[in-house]
Amino acid sequence: MDVVSLFDKGGYVMYLLLLSSIAVAAIGIERFRFYSYAKHDSESFLDQLSARLKARDMDATLALCRQQNSSLSLVARSGVEAMIGGDDAELAMLSVHDEEAMKLRARLNYLSMIVTLAPLLGLLGTISGMIESFNIFALQAGQPLAITGGIGEALIATATGLCVAIFALIVHTYFAQKLDEILSLLEKTMNVVLMAASKRAA
Repeated sequence: MDVVSLFDKGGYVMYLLLLSSIAVAAIGIERFRFYSYAKHDSESFLDQLSARLKARDMDATLALCRQQNSSLSLVARSGVEAMIGGDDAELAMLSVHDEEAMKLRARLNYLSMIVTLAPLLGLLGTISGMIESFNIFALQAGQPLAITGGIGEALIATATGLCVAIFALIVHTYFAQKLDEILSLLEKTMNVVLMAASKRAA
């Protein structure tokens, strides 16, 4: 039995499960690209940032932050600009940090929803298929193959729903781990700038 035949036998919920799997793939690709931007060359940037702040070369530090294209550089840049302007560096960085954290968490809730929704859709498809099978059995008494074959086809929806849920769970877990890593790097960046700000104020 080929994939198209299995899809047709799974019922109408298979289309919803297909859309769910496409959504998981699309979110995964989009998040991968954004997370790659967010932590771009992070270790090298933090090393250079720390070195330039220790040298108290604020112009070079600001130039570094403007050259780098990442969430870390945005946070550091806001703090450095606040230091140069005599403003509160911590407050400036917290504002940018919260904005970047919100962007990093975006769409992860959709993955979590699909993890829960996909098995339920599969179960719905199976139940509707079994109801139809029992109706056929009632009309065709003495033909047990009618009901067993119908139940077998109905279970396709449940199996598909579980596969989509497993796929979504793996993707969600991967990006949840990446989210924690990037948030830790953002905190580290803030600490580097705040340490330099405290030494400059002393």
